[in-house]
Formats: sequence, C-alpha cells, structure tokens
Amino acid sequence: MGDTTQSSLEWPPGFERTPPADREPYPHGFRVSRAEAFDGILAELELMGAVNIRIETAAPHTQAHPHRPYADRDPADPGVVVYCDLDGQGVAFPCDRWDNLRDNARAIAKYLDAKRALDRYGVQTVGSEFETQALPGPDEAVATGPPPHEVLGVAPDAPAAVIEAAARAKKKETHPDNGGSTEAFQRIVSAEEQLLEDSQP
Repeated sequence: MGDTTQSSLEWPPGFERTPPADREPYPHGFRVSRAEAFDGILAELELMGAVNIRIETAAPHTQAHPHRPYADRDPADPGVVVYCDLDGQGVAFPCDRWDNLRDNARAIAKYLDAKRALDRYGVQTVGSEFETQALPGPDEAVATGPPPHEVLGVAPDAPAAVIEAAARAKKKETHPDNGGSTEAFQRIVSAEEQLLEDSQP
C-alpha cells in the first residue's frame, strides 16, 4: 500500500540518483522476503566488522528492528542508504536502481558479499569504491573465487532440487556447530542463492 507518512530520503553526496522512469524490479527475482533482504545487509556488515550501522529509507522503520522498514509501507522513493564506520572510515552504500525497497536492500547485501570476497582473495581495486562510485547492481558485482556450481559440486545448469540437496549436504559439513567455519558456511549459502536465482526462467 502507499505510505502516507513517508519522509524524504536524504541521498549521500557524490552518488547519482536513478531516474524514476529507469527503475524496474530486479529481473531475476530475488528469493527473499523484505525482512530477509534488510537482515542480510546487517549480517554482511557485521561479518565485515562494521560499527555504527544505520539503514535509512523513506518509509518509517519498526521499533523492534530499526534497520527494517514496516512491511506494509511502500514509499514513492524506493532508495535504500546504509551508513556505517568501516576500518575507521565513515562510508555510505546507497542503491535506488530497482523500483522497490526489497530489491534495493538485497542489491546492497549482494554488493557487500562481493566486497568481502574481494578482501578474502586479496584482489586489489583501483581507488576506493566507497568514495563516489555508484553502487552496482547484482549483475555488475565482481565475483572472485570458484563459480557457485563448483562450490556446490553440481552442474552449471543443475535443476533447483539438485542445487538445494547439494547445498543442504554442504551446509551440514561446513556449519560452525559441526567444526566448520562461518566463512565456508556463508560461501555455500551464497552459492546456493546465486544458482537458484540464475535457474529462474
């Protein structure tokens, strides 16, 4: 429903806004709820060691989970802006490429996951993507390391049922409670999610 109590979203300087007419839903369909999309941002930032995390939208946020907007609020401005302190530096991650809050939040989480991968594998980038670069969409994020199908040990075009079964077994093996590591477990989760998204018609 439309939100009659929405506020204007303050956009960080140095980042261009996407014209409303150019926004659309993420074409491959993110397989998460709005709450999961916003929770994913928080989880990625916590893995990166970020502090003073603040997530802003044009919709009011819940008191119980201040990083989440209310589920029934859909402001005219679907942009999401994340602020935090990372490695002693204040940074912002804005995204308004997509036409709804969930897809923009999920795009930020995907970007942060790709950024963590760059750090893990020691890939160097020119300049700082935190300064004036517009946040890329999920299809533009740089991926490093083995492709998702190799992480799960399935064919590149494996059906969803095979992907889910392989991921379930791998998650058991890599779960921290079973002697695995958080990083390995998260790699399986990310690979499963990417393959399932890519398998959508």
